[in-house]
Parts: sequence; structure tokens; C-alpha cells
Amino acid sequence: MTLADHPPTTPPPATYGAVLGSRHVVRLLGGTLTGRLPNGMVPVGLVLWITGGGGSLAFAGLLAALYGLASGLSQPIKGRLMDRYGQTRISAPAVVFNSGCLASLPWIGASGHPAAVTAAVGLAGLFTPPLESGLRALWPTVLPDLGRRRVVQALDTGSQGLLYIVGPLLASWLATAYGPGMALNAAAALTLVGTVVVLTAAPSRTWRRATTGGAVGGGRLAGAGLVLLFTALAGTGFALGAMNVWAAGMATTHKMAMLSGMLPAAFSAGSVLGGLIYARRRWPGTTTTQLLATAALFLFGWMPLLVQPGPRAAIALAVIPGLFLTLIITNGFHTVDSLAPASRSTEAYAWLILSVGTGQAAGTALAGALAEHPYVLAGLPAAGAAVSMAILVLARRKLGPGRRLGRHRRSRHFNSPVSEGDSPMAIRTEWKIVHSCGHESTANLSDRPADKRAGFARWLGGRDCTDCWKASRDSDSATKEVWLAAKRAEEQQAALDWATQFDMPALEGPERALAWGERSRFQLVTAAYTALVTESGTWDEADWAALEEKIRTVTRAGWWIDQRDAEGTDLPELLDAATADDRGTENPFR
Repeated sequence: MTLADHPPTTPPPATYGAVLGSRHVVRLLGGTLTGRLPNGMVPVGLVLWITGGGGSLAFAGLLAALYGLASGLSQPIKGRLMDRYGQTRISAPAVVFNSGCLASLPWIGASGHPAAVTAAVGLAGLFTPPLESGLRALWPTVLPDLGRRRVVQALDTGSQGLLYIVGPLLASWLATAYGPGMALNAAAALTLVGTVVVLTAAPSRTWRRATTGGAVGGGRLAGAGLVLLFTALAGTGFALGAMNVWAAGMATTHKMAMLSGMLPAAFSAGSVLGGLIYARRRWPGTTTTQLLATAALFLFGWMPLLVQPGPRAAIALAVIPGLFLTLIITNGFHTVDSLAPASRSTEAYAWLILSVGTGQAAGTALAGALAEHPYVLAGLPAAGAAVSMAILVLARRKLGPGRRLGRHRRSRHFNSPVSEGDSPMAIRTEWKIVHSCGHESTANLSDRPADKRAGFARWLGGRDCTDCWKASRDSDSATKEVWLAAKRAEEQQAALDWATQFDMPALEGPERALAWGERSRFQLVTAAYTALVTESGTWDEADWAALEEKIRTVTRAGWWIDQRDAEGTDLPELLDAATADDRGTENPFR
């Protein structure tokens, strides 16, 4: 039985119930939110612990800043290690160190040696498990359907604002009811529990980084588009940091201490609401246009606050910019998906998270220095949003695949199950097969024709290894069939959009093979563009345009199906080997 025996089906509904009812979704979301709740608890817990033990507020603030800085700066490193070695090997030891260091603080004592306390806090921050970036990397596996993935990512981003409301409140309550040390112990326990829940889930245990034909962890991550995107989102983070200080200033001005908490809470409520609204339907436009539109709305949302409204009006108006925060971050992650190498996706997500956090710290610092100037303070969030908007407008052509001739990009979601071969420009004979069960084997395909090896390797990679096949051949395969149907529908739509955009001719052959051939052509051509033009740098657009015309001449669906999992670098040689039977009779040139 082959994929051609199963024509594409209508994608499954992307409703809240369908998404949250999907296997593993609630567990992964709940575990990640639980494990990240201490991010909002630890800074408050440290301040209460140090000051409760007779220490200075300045030292307590330094420790809180150190924890956040160490956690943020180490995220990209942990993300890259996770891309290389998997989630369990990185997050498991990290959470042990993190929880151990936090739990050791009450034992050391708030009046203990400052160097020991500082070292324990710094190490705890460095070893904070990278749950957020790890979860982002899991969604394509858990939810192959793009519509459902968009919904869960919006829910994920929107709910994170609650962490910084619930976290400080929980830490304050525990410190008041059971002593300051209890808040730190609870944070250690929550981090451990949440991380264990995620790591013991099947998607995390079996997750492997996607490959693009290069070395593990390879591919450029410092492209202009990504750098500009991260810089723009630092401006968004600046607005968040300045808002917290502005809220404290409003509380002082109006002599209402609760405003310092209610204004950020209203903003976070808007973020949750915005995520729920955004996820309810499919919005028009590309990811880039949605990112620009939401950045503009985020900027305009801050404008009414420039007039220094009264407390009630300020609480209501703070909801407006919050509505668009989730949309900016969600579309930022989607943009990373299209720009970052598949083999370094977790690291790229971590850089995005770090950029927002760095901007937030800068906004807090500058707003604190200008706290004596209320009107300037009120304008800082809008200034950060304006900088973000300006950078995105200037970088809009670099934030997604171009529409010029030859600008082919392959989504990181479509990847070969086999690893790199023997040499970049020779059809390999030894194929390393990653079976669908996760086990690996090596197959010698030298006895097969060069243009048949990739197809046979794909056939092997789509099946369990011998041992797993024997163990599961009598089990029910209904769940797997549903997943395959959804994945085929997603791939088919991407192939049709690509063929329309680049004027590719219709394929010829049996009716049931046409859709399969279109998907195979799309995947191989986009892989070739990535390997030959984007990554190697040895080809320019003129070279690619010549090859593209050759691509248009091969219209037999069966030929593309046979080559569907060949290396992208092999495409020129494979096209030269195509016979007259593989080429169409109509003029493919425009």
C-alpha cells in the first residue's frame, strides 16, 4: 500500500475542542506552563527571602536580575544543544541542577555567605530548562495540520502572560503563609514536575531534530531576516518592560498601590483574549503581512495611554495593546519557521525568546531611570512599539520567501527521513535509513539504478524496522492513517500554492498519481534551491533560472515520484538523466 492509494482528504477542523482533544496537547501545554511558572515566582521569592532574612533590597534585586539574565542568555545555547542531542539529554540534567540549586537556597540561608548565594542563584538561572523553545519544536510533530498548529501556538503564547500574574501572587502567598523559603522550594518542585511531565510524553522522548541534508545543527542562523526580526521583537519586549514601570508610576501618581498589579494584569488579560480571537479563524494575508499589521495595531493601542488617563480608564485601555501582543509573538514564531534552518529550529526559537526578554530588561532599566518624568514614562511603551514597527517595515522583504523567479523555499516541516550521503554531487549507494519507529539502519542500494535509490530509501524510511514491524503488525493502525491523511492534505496544498506561484506546468500520468507527483516535485525542487542557492552559495539566481526551465520540461508524475526523496544537490544530474518519455509534449516555457 502506498501514499498514492490514499488521495488527499479535507484537513481536520481547527477548533479549540479539536486541538485540545488531540493526543498529547493538554499534557504538553500543562506541563510547560507548570514548569515555567517559577519564572514568575523566583524573582519575587528571592526578594522576599533576602529581605525577610535581614538582607538589603539592593542585593535582593541583584539576585533577581542575575537569575533572569542567566536564564535568558543561556537559552540559545541550550536550544542548540537540544537540536543536536534531543530534548531529554538536555532538559533532564538541566532541571535537576535548577531545582537542586533553588532548593539549596533555604538551606544556605538568606544570611549565608553572599558568594554562595550568588553562585547558587546564577547556576539555577543557567540551568533553567528550555521548555518554551522545546515545546515550539514539538508542535509540528504533535499537530501536523497547520490550522490546528496555528490555534495551539496562539493559545500557548496567550497563556504565558498569566505566568507573570499567577507566579508573583503564588510566591507572595507562600512566603506570607509558610515563610520565604517555601516559595523557593515550591518553585523548585514546580519546575521539576512540569519538566518531567513534558519529557516523559512520547513526542518529547522520540523527538529528533529535522535534517536539511547537512550536518547536525548545521545551516545558517545569522541571516539578515532573522537578525532584523529578533531586533524588532526586542522593541516589542522594550514596550513590555517600560509598561511595568509605567504601571508603578501610575500607582504612585494616583496613590493607588493596586494599579501596579492591575495594569499589567489587564494587559495580560488582553493578550489571552487576543490569542483566543486570533485562533478562532484563519486570517487573510501572509505571515509577513499579518506580522506588520499586528505590529501597527500594537503601536496604535498604546496611543490613548499617552494622555495619562485616570485609573479606571487606564485599566480599560491597557487591554487594547495586550490584544495584539500574542499575535505579534505568534507570527514572529511562524516567521522563524520559514527563515531558520530546520536542524536549528529550537535554537532559533530560543533566540526569539531571548530578544524579547532582552528588550524587556532594557525597557525596564530605561523607564526606571526616567521614572521622575511621568509623561516621558507614558510614552516609552509606544516608543518601543514604534521602533519594532519601523524595523519590520524596513525588513519586510527579508522576512519571508520572496516572489521573484527562482526564489524557492522549503518549509522546515517537509524533511527527508534519510541522512546525508557520501558526496555532494554523486548519487550515493549507502543510505542511512531512519525508520518510522525511530530506529536506524544502513542499506546498500548499489544494486539499484541511480534514479531508483531515493525512492526505495523513502519506501524503507516510511516503514518500521523489522523488529518493530513484527511486534506491531497486528495492532490497529487507524490513528496512523488519520495522521497520514492530514499530513498529505497539508503537503498537497503547499505544493499547489507553490506550482501556481512559480508557473509550473501540470503533470501527466494516472489520475491517482498526479497529486503525489506534485508533492514530490515541490519537495525536491525546494530542497534543491535550499542546498544549491541558499546554503552552498555556489549558485546564483541566473544558474537557478536555467535549472528551473529544465524542471518545467519534466511533466511525468511518475518520474517525480521516483525521485521524491533524492538529495536536492542531485537534481541537476537527475534532470539530465530524464528520458524523452519523462518530458511533456507542450511548451513549458513562459
